[in-house]
Amino acid sequence: MKKYAFGVDIGGTTVKMGLFETLGTLLDTWEIPTRKQENGRYILPDIADAVDKKMEEKGISRLDVEGIGMGVPGPVSPDGTVLKCVNLGWGVFNVEQEMNRLTGFKVKAGNDANVAALGEMWQGGGKGYKNLVMVTLGTGVGGGVIIDEKILPGAVGAAGEIGHIPMRDDETETCGCGKKGCLEQYASATGIVRLTRRYLEAHKNENVQTMLKEDSTAKDIFDAAKLGDKVALAMVDEVGLLLGKALAAISCVVNPEAFVIGGGMAKAGEILLNVIRKYYTEYAFHAARDTVFKEAELSNNAGIYGGVRLVLE
Repeated sequence: MKKYAFGVDIGGTTVKMGLFETLGTLLDTWEIPTRKQENGRYILPDIADAVDKKMEEKGISRLDVEGIGMGVPGPVSPDGTVLKCVNLGWGVFNVEQEMNRLTGFKVKAGNDANVAALGEMWQGGGKGYKNLVMVTLGTGVGGGVIIDEKILPGAVGAAGEIGHIPMRDDETETCGCGKKGCLEQYASATGIVRLTRRYLEAHKNENVQTMLKEDSTAKDIFDAAKLGDKVALAMVDEVGLLLGKALAAISCVVNPEAFVIGGGMAKAGEILLNVIRKYYTEYAFHAARDTVFKEAELSNNAGIYGGVRLVLE
């Protein structure tokens, strides 16, 4: 094993990059803009250039670099083929081969949520577990499945799309994926805001006692719940119910040792985790009821940690 490796997390606005020792120590992080012009043709060359500049800055020889691991915001097949990244402008091509051509290094790539899950398993909240499911609760709901310390990508890289588990048949609004009734329409930051707005609208003539308003944010709702606001508590309970049921279903398929919960909404802490655990225990198959729930620890660095762990495989 060589001494250094690079982790790369490609986002729609910026590319987060990290220089690591292959034993797991993060030495440096930096970002470059994601240049999406001309169908994202500049993104990989910019990353290659940034790697070269960092090696020059740190005095690192090419002979000491194990490779580059990348998280990509879209489906990535096991052979490194990107199956369209709409928000980058990319079509179908092999990102590993192209990055290898640009750098000469070994390159491994995966879906960004899956790669973040791998990072949490390696050096974060999932450390010590070989089988886990990561759930990211933010603007949407993301996920990643790790089995025997490896990403489970699925046939076309679409495994772990937890946010698009169908939960309700009566939904009238359309999810970003084009379906209706997906988990992330309720169990994300935007989802709990939508649930709250709908509740207040439906009960506006009933003089409901609450500190919440139709423009309340997810943070406002969790803060109100912590103060005992009954409407806020009901909204948190609804989100916990849907997440608990979804994770119970997942556990019947992959039977993880742990669920690692991350993302901005997870900062609400125990008030959310406790209700998820409650409903998970109620709905889980009896043999899987003792699955551990852990908080993610790597925050925005999970993707670059996971990228390095991916290339070390």
